[in-house]
Amino acid sequence: MRGKLLPLAGLYLVQGVPYGLQSGLLPVLLRAGGLSLTRVGLAKVLYTPWLLKLAWAPLVDAQGSVRAWLTRSTAGLGLVCGLLAGLPPPGAGQAGLPAAVAGLLLLLNLGAAVQDVALDALAVQLLEPAELGPGNTVQVVAYKLGAALAGGALLALQPTLSWPQLFLLLAATYWLAAALAWAAPALRRLPQPAPSKQRRHTAHLLRDVLAVPGTLWTAGFVLTYKLGEQGASSLFPLLLLDHGVSAPELGLWNGVGAVVCSIAGSSLGGTLLAKHWELLPLLKSVLRIRFGGLACQTALVFHLDTLGASMGPGTILRGSALLSLCLQHFLGGLVTTVTFTGMMRCSQLAPRALQATHYSLLATLELLGKLLLGALAGGLADGLGPHPCFFLLLILSALPIMYLGLAPSTFL
Repeated sequence: MRGKLLPLAGLYLVQGVPYGLQSGLLPVLLRAGGLSLTRVGLAKVLYTPWLLKLAWAPLVDAQGSVRAWLTRSTAGLGLVCGLLAGLPPPGAGQAGLPAAVAGLLLLLNLGAAVQDVALDALAVQLLEPAELGPGNTVQVVAYKLGAALAGGALLALQPTLSWPQLFLLLAATYWLAAALAWAAPALRRLPQPAPSKQRRHTAHLLRDVLAVPGTLWTAGFVLTYKLGEQGASSLFPLLLLDHGVSAPELGLWNGVGAVVCSIAGSSLGGTLLAKHWELLPLLKSVLRIRFGGLACQTALVFHLDTLGASMGPGTILRGSALLSLCLQHFLGGLVTTVTFTGMMRCSQLAPRALQATHYSLLATLELLGKLLLGALAGGLADGLGPHPCFFLLLILSALPIMYLGLAPSTFL
């Protein structure tokens, strides 16, 4: 199994680089280059290719092997980074992101999204049912580490590395990863796909994907399982900031602490699955614990506004709030690994010629579910107030627990 997990770890590590680059490093570089906060925020439009993965997932299924798609897309990412190294960085006085840089960053996201489809399809084909727990732990942990390295470590090196050196380093990393994807023995042993007789019509393709046992239930679950948690994780740090926790301290706990706790939770999830825990009972237990943690966090939100409540340094309330923050990230990582294992198990039931499209559908819905409440939570808190908003989020976090009672046997 190690021969499979090590190349997957390396490939998922570089898959996390574009997200970390554009969520952590790029905004700082753009702001330092003189762009307004509004224009820095508008750079997130470059993420659009990630929401359109279903447009090219059928091509990955129908044309060539996933190993070839993975190798070419990863090498292409190296080429884009090499081209970015040859362009001047955003400079002071510019009205916006230079068109050439924006175009190449859009291509970087397109290549990363294609790589994502191919790598997930490869994992679905490569991993045996007993290997899904450790495999999805590698997926989640390596991706988060890649994002943290690109958004944190490269930012720390930024005063030392120039713009060209930074992107040449990334280009070399991608080309090494492409060589790994092509040469890794475990990936070379994958069976070659049968030639496609004809291209499916979009309506027929969707029908065939939805006909895979357990797909409709799994799609509903991944769309909703993060609603309460994601809204709370977006709002709670801002409420702590409003009640006197400093931005640097919050950055430490909600940044470094969150990543460490999330990785620890993901690792525990894979360990428990590897020790032959059944997926459904484990998911039920973790969701119930998460509900309890969110209930405690909701109680803290109510207590923050009571007379005499103090968030001063060294107070029990401050310590409890920061502990709650870390606990929710730990449980979130655990839930994510177990859920991704279920998604991959469901996709393995699809015919090989549909697996990339099938998993891309589930992964896109999972992303949409996370973005939905994360984007709307602030508006809900402003409109309803923090207390009713957190109570609503608590109710939403209970819905997946009840939904598990409807799980088909194919999901398990």
